[in-house]
Amino acid sequence: MTVRFAAPFYLAATLFVLFSVSAFAQSTVRVIREEKHDVSAPLAELDRMTPAQPHRFSPRILKILPTGPSTSLQPESAMPDLALQATALPPVAANLGLNIDGLGQGQYGFLLEYSPPDTNGAVGATQYVQWVNAEFAVFDKATGALVAGPTAGNALWAGFGGGCETNNDGDPIVQYDKMADRWILTQFSITTLPYTQCVAVSTTSDATGAYNRYAFSFGDIDFADYPKLGVWPDAYYMSFNLFLDGTSFIGADACALDRNAMLAGNDATIVCFQQPSSVASLLPSDMDGTIPPATGEPAFFMNFGKNVLQLWTFHVDFTTPANSTFTGPTVLPVASFTPRCFRSCVAQPGTTQRLDALGDRPMYRLAYRQFPNGVESLVFNHSISTGVRWYEVRSPNGTPTVFQQGTFSPNSNTRWMASIAMDQSGDMALGYSVSSSSVYPSFTLRDVSPPTRPAAWKANN
Repeated sequence: MTVRFAAPFYLAATLFVLFSVSAFAQSTVRVIREEKHDVSAPLAELDRMTPAQPHRFSPRILKILPTGPSTSLQPESAMPDLALQATALPPVAANLGLNIDGLGQGQYGFLLEYSPPDTNGAVGATQYVQWVNAEFAVFDKATGALVAGPTAGNALWAGFGGGCETNNDGDPIVQYDKMADRWILTQFSITTLPYTQCVAVSTTSDATGAYNRYAFSFGDIDFADYPKLGVWPDAYYMSFNLFLDGTSFIGADACALDRNAMLAGNDATIVCFQQPSSVASLLPSDMDGTIPPATGEPAFFMNFGKNVLQLWTFHVDFTTPANSTFTGPTVLPVASFTPRCFRSCVAQPGTTQRLDALGDRPMYRLAYRQFPNGVESLVFNHSISTGVRWYEVRSPNGTPTVFQQGTFSPNSNTRWMASIAMDQSGDMALGYSVSSSSVYPSFTLRDVSPPTRPAAWKANN
């Protein structure tokens, strides 16, 4: 059961002013052409074409590659958190909607193949699709009934050939393009070279139907790790962390996939701007709601630095890629924080084994919403030493401002690996993992909306 939890806001706009970097560096544009594309058979037929996957007795442990020093301890002199939400209001009643039992060990015959599981899912017009690293399943949105699956991830590319068909390497993303009523499912192929991103775009709103399938090669040297995807009107934007020969971090990659071509099943390209090693773990903007950004409005990419947020804009031109631009960063000061540690640093009961926190990077997604009054908002979060730090950034395509921020930490339990989104009323929900020496690792959802909204907000929204 989920509950709503109200907490006061820390209004950053009254404490900080925006400043921008005077020099806007832009790396050279890189165009990646597809290795191949085709149109698949329906999912059920693809599933029948896929050989049974061998199951290991224990899940394969995958080490997440750090983009800097892999810390396991918090600094003793952590910065004071001026954005800490110190007051916790009592829970309020919430009406629980449809609850779907997703893919868990033994559920529907699902068997966990990898750790971490990279659990993610998306809601479509009539279905919910969940992907847990090596397998995905389709559920009926109205009843919660299992419609298809669990299906091996690489089954989507059955008969396609190459690493996309033979390798089931995970790191998946499933998204729903609400503007086109299509599904986007993607995972990488890294067991064999070249390093490849495999992308499937459904031909209808039915996730059990046929797909336009693509393979994009990143070559034999640049391993594109930690993919994240955002839906935007002119492209599917993706970010990666690039590792030379799969070991040395060389910088984030900001990329745009030709959405219109992939929806039509035509030849497609990716336009990328590789960043220096000082830029890591970018998140692309992902549209929520029904009001799209203005025609031609660039997509947004964000990460964080030392007590700042960093914002880039990406304009893509697939016809003349040289006209594409990746501009930034605009630097937004925020309340001081100490990032949470990276590796083996979150306690759990009954063992000395600790969990990874990944405090070096923001957490998916960078959710975008435009309101009827024209206000544009991005919500963003990451884990810090005192809890989950969240932000709302307004006017990203004008004069970006940190409108509000806070650190959710109502008690001493560790909260980390969160995800945040905002609804049409401006209410924000924050889902996160929680654990401690007395609390088993679990997932919780909280409302981090203000108990009382400013009158201007009520009038405009």
